[in-house]
Amino acid sequence: SCLYRHTPRELMMFTIILIAMLFAIPGGILFAFHSQSEPLKELERRAKSAVSQTRDKSGIHFRLEELGRGTERDYQNFRIRQFGFCAAAAAMVMVLLLVSNHSLFTAVLLACLIGALVFVIIDRELTAQIKKRRKMIEAEFPAVVEMLTLAIAAGETPMSAMLRIAESAVGELSKEFALVSKDVRTGEPLHISLDAMGRRVKSVMIRRFIDAIVTATLRGAPLIETLSRHAVEARANQRNIIMNAAGKAEISMMIPVVFLILPISILFALWPSLTNLNLFAS
Repeated sequence: SCLYRHTPRELMMFTIILIAMLFAIPGGILFAFHSQSEPLKELERRAKSAVSQTRDKSGIHFRLEELGRGTERDYQNFRIRQFGFCAAAAAMVMVLLLVSNHSLFTAVLLACLIGALVFVIIDRELTAQIKKRRKMIEAEFPAVVEMLTLAIAAGETPMSAMLRIAESAVGELSKEFALVSKDVRTGEPLHISLDAMGRRVKSVMIRRFIDAIVTATLRGAPLIETLSRHAVEARANQRNIIMNAAGKAEISMMIPVVFLILPISILFALWPSLTNLNLFAS
């Protein structure tokens, strides 16, 4: 039905009733839970159990694990935040459209679209955080490999060298080394902890580095030579990344030159000649 035929008084009453219903629905749900002691905790528990029963079709578990938030509670909190923002945005849009004398069909349609848009934005935000973390790890990788090489060459074991880097360095890769040290302290072998680190960090460079360390550790190969080779490759790879970024920046800088500065320069060069030609023709 349409709200155009109602008077402003009726519209005001309808808005008040709608807002009261929005506040009354959570209260009714809490009352239905029969949890008189702590209803908010009961609501949170049931929401988390409902979220955990849904299938993770978008790989949220793996993406959160890469960010260091791989527990079930982190996944539940992310899903509750995502669905909560979607529902809040959809409800606000619906109330605003109904108050501004739009039809119910239009309000429901736009509310669903806004809710879906918020859902996609939060998912894309998580993907952007993962990409940013990968770039930070790959940028820190050459310096960390050189520190690890120097520490092992000075006589330290790989485990103590990683622990030293985790305590002294600041960055995402040092946090991964801290997780490896924590797993080893709990009784897990070093090569298994390193393999878990390689599976968490979805980077080809880190994966090759981890495989080389694990292979050299298990087979007794010289570890310093392996680390030195990876340090050189990491520096070369970082240099290639910087050169590619510089090439892209150079192309983007040519856009204002070609479409703004060059036409203005041509106009200043040709304007006196065109003016003289017009005077001669007149």
